Amino acid sequence: MTLIAEVRLRRVLDSRANPTVEADVLTESGGFGRAAAPSGASTGEHEAIELAPEEAIAAARERAVPRLVGEVYAGDQRSVDTALHAADGTDDFSEIGANSAVAISMAAAKAAGDMLGAPLYQHLGGAFRGENFPIPLGNVIGGGEHAADATDIQEFLSAPVGAPSVADAVFANAAVHSEIHDILGERGIPAGKGDEGAWAPSIDDEEAFEIVAEATETISKEVGFEIGFGLDVAAAEMFAEGEYRYSDRTRSTDEQIEYITDLVNEYDLVYVEDPLDENDFEGFAGLTEQVGEQTLICGDDLFVTNTERLSQGLDEGAANSILIKPNQIGTLTDAFDAVELAARNGFDTVISHRSGETEDTTIAHLAVATDAPFIKTGAAGGERTAKLNELIRIAEDAL
Repeated sequence: MTLIAEVRLRRVLDSRANPTVEADVLTESGGFGRAAAPSGASTGEHEAIELAPEEAIAAARERAVPRLVGEVYAGDQRSVDTALHAADGTDDFSEIGANSAVAISMAAAKAAGDMLGAPLYQHLGGAFRGENFPIPLGNVIGGGEHAADATDIQEFLSAPVGAPSVADAVFANAAVHSEIHDILGERGIPAGKGDEGAWAPSIDDEEAFEIVAEATETISKEVGFEIGFGLDVAAAEMFAEGEYRYSDRTRSTDEQIEYITDLVNEYDLVYVEDPLDENDFEGFAGLTEQVGEQTLICGDDLFVTNTERLSQGLDEGAANSILIKPNQIGTLTDAFDAVELAARNGFDTVISHRSGETEDTTIAHLAVATDAPFIKTGAAGGERTAKLNELIRIAEDAL
């Protein structure tokens, strides 16, 4: 292992044309890594704090870089991330910004892999054999915080659970995305795209269910394997004054649980993310008890990649899977700790992108390295296909 020799930080654009933080890490032996922080629109209140990029860069240069350069070995990821925590001095990265922290953390991991001549997924500990791979969940219709005047439910996700390979799964999601465009056209419904490349038509949730069910069934028959679908409800964004506010009605917590249960049963949903408010562990537990044997009930805003909140969820039986977003907690080490705690307790893990993304492909490697059963990457758009194409390359490399 060699010491970190230099850390460079800069502003770059994300997929929403907003500035974000990119980091370069160089080692004394010539290893190089580059990574950029994503940013979310639908964010949990318990997430690590993202600062304005200029502020995050300035703070990291002043407080974090001196603790890293010439002091920490790039190949010792836990030491890198411990130094970032020490430089910040808070439990939510509110001093140097989770955006600067995660960019440096991921860039250091890439530099270490480069130094060893190993792909990132191998450096991070993966044992990919071409037999088990993360199933990509592709956002094909979107609304909520990701698109105006569209569905209340934030994401309708294609899930090619029967795909025999990564490539087959990736192209199946793309085909579902395209089929939905055709169905919308046949119905005379115009649609632009939301933040994650999903179609964002001005339709209600009921029609969206019909369209996604039709599209997944059509493509499933064409490709010859099962394609289910799932949801990211993003219920915390709907929750106000003790009720869930949809465009056409409100639902109490009990009614929301009943509604989601009915959807799981009617559409055989394979995945339901954030079906209840981000602080409702009890409600999550109730829903999990009802349908947890049938589908994944995934906590995103509920857990925010945080081991303390995940521990509470485990104690209360809330959910049966966790969404993992490195920028949500600030470092790769913290993300790994959440994955390991989940795995030890029988929770599935879903590695995820954010609505504001870059061409960075770290999460593809992270999903393989942690043997995650699912990865959320979107289905279309350059910053989304960057991750999907990287998964295809990893699978080919590992054969």
